Amino acid sequence: MSAPARRAILILLVGLAMLAATLGALYLLRPGAPRLVEQVGPQIGGPFALTDHEGRRVTQASYPGRHLLVFFGFTHCPDVCPLALGEVSVALDALGPAAAKVQPLFVTVDPERDTPAALKDFVTAFDDRIVGLTGSAEEVEAAARAYRVYFKKVPVQGALGYTMDHSAFVYLIGPGGKLEAFFTHETKGDAMAQKIRGFVGS
Repeated sequence: MSAPARRAILILLVGLAMLAATLGALYLLRPGAPRLVEQVGPQIGGPFALTDHEGRRVTQASYPGRHLLVFFGFTHCPDVCPLALGEVSVALDALGPAAAKVQPLFVTVDPERDTPAALKDFVTAFDDRIVGLTGSAEEVEAAARAYRVYFKKVPVQGALGYTMDHSAFVYLIGPGGKLEAFFTHETKGDAMAQKIRGFVGS
């Protein structure tokens, strides 16, 4: 077989492999298949040790038997974080009594400014059931690594001095610590509640 022919066959085989991988990923991530999310990509979620907005030290074990609804953001966030927390509140209302099985957590990526008091003012403006979490820079970085969260301080002009660039997913973690589903910050609360109900029941 000539060299050009072998090259053509190799290119064809690589193309078919890439097509198969793409189709497989689309199948696993299709709407209606939230239980398959945890099988895609690296492990998301894990142990953390932080301080809640009442000043209490907490870990993932502080909420036994509950599903954790986790979002990383910061109180000076102009749009993404308020939008996400607003939809989380809508989801909790839509869940009704089943919301008692869910603990929403807002983890700051800006511990320099987000004190427990600042977090309390911020999260309770959306829903009293949301718990704000902060900690040392090292503790926040460790939690972010466990959840594969990207964040970076970005200098800006003006009184604030800087803002935070960060990924914006809401993670549903089961009582056993496994990722059950995730949502974007634009997922509507009713849709979020419908998927959560599939894991927590009524």
